[in-house]
Amino acid sequence: MKQLRAFITKEFYHVFRDRRTLLIMFGLPVAQILLFGFALTTEVKNAEMIIIDHANDISSQKLISKFGSSGYFIITSSTEDKAIDQAFKDASAKCAMIFPAGFSNDLLRGKGARIQLITDGSDPNTAKTILNYANAIISSYSHELNPLPAPSLQILPVPRMLYNEEGNGSLNFIPGVLALIMMLVCTALTSVSVVREKELGTMEVLLVSPFKPILVLISKAIPYLVLSLANFVLILLLSVFVLDVPIKGSILLLFLESMLFILTCLSLGLLISNRTASQQTALLTSMMGMMIPTLIFTGFIFPLDNMPLVFQWISNLVPSRWYYLIVKSVMLKGLGFEYVWKETLVLLGMTLILLAVALKNFKTRLS
Repeated sequence: MKQLRAFITKEFYHVFRDRRTLLIMFGLPVAQILLFGFALTTEVKNAEMIIIDHANDISSQKLISKFGSSGYFIITSSTEDKAIDQAFKDASAKCAMIFPAGFSNDLLRGKGARIQLITDGSDPNTAKTILNYANAIISSYSHELNPLPAPSLQILPVPRMLYNEEGNGSLNFIPGVLALIMMLVCTALTSVSVVREKELGTMEVLLVSPFKPILVLISKAIPYLVLSLANFVLILLLSVFVLDVPIKGSILLLFLESMLFILTCLSLGLLISNRTASQQTALLTSMMGMMIPTLIFTGFIFPLDNMPLVFQWISNLVPSRWYYLIVKSVMLKGLGFEYVWKETLVLLGMTLILLAVALKNFKTRLS
């Protein structure tokens, strides 16, 4: 028993001295609990709603008050119908509600008062959830007006999905999957490029060559850039001709933005390749390390607005989040560069920073 106790004590010492083991043992479960508990939710809260109230009567004001107090909507009022289109283009509103003139009169006369509900159809899942919430609030208000089983005062919502009248779920699926595939494939391809030379023993040839480190990194990235662009074109063709996803905006702008995102991913892959010692470690870091953040923090599966503020800040560090917003704006909404220049600058800044850090971590001497 003394020998057994000594071996057990020795193993405890090994575990406590190995920080990576402790991180996997305690850090990973804590991170998963926090992510799964707070971030992974399809519930929509604090959705920005723009109100156009042409009636401006008691009934419309009461219904607007119920929407504002529900906790699901943040109300913004406007007097012009064109403000709705601008709000959806700027992504400052997820839904809109329009009250026609004479809303209260139609309601009291039993003619059936109509309300138009407009949602952003480029994100069908969120749009349908918002419509369900709105219908539930309208039904609750109608029940207050009609406590009897046979209602005489009816409110009839008229839903409309902007940018996606048919409710095609692929419109949300394609931009998210495109960002996921480009992020994982491009990063994984370049993550093994430099470390492969170390394992094969050919790094010495590169180091004694007249090439500067920046030229070595560029020569590593260019072939993968060409292959990734070909992969992007293939995915785009499948999306258009197989899944019937239209490209409403400029194809050239979409191509250039995708090239920038690919460069961002390649820069990240080069940084991983310079910091790791084996191809296996590089692949695990690039694939597993980027898959979960891309799935969670991009926004095409789980709404970012529902997450705690800390996770929303973390999502700003994930390049695929910004590319997803660009693809939605250009491909699905048909918007131009004036609506995606901020996201473009973020990706450009990330690319330059990652390239600079990768160049700094490129070792010109072998250990």
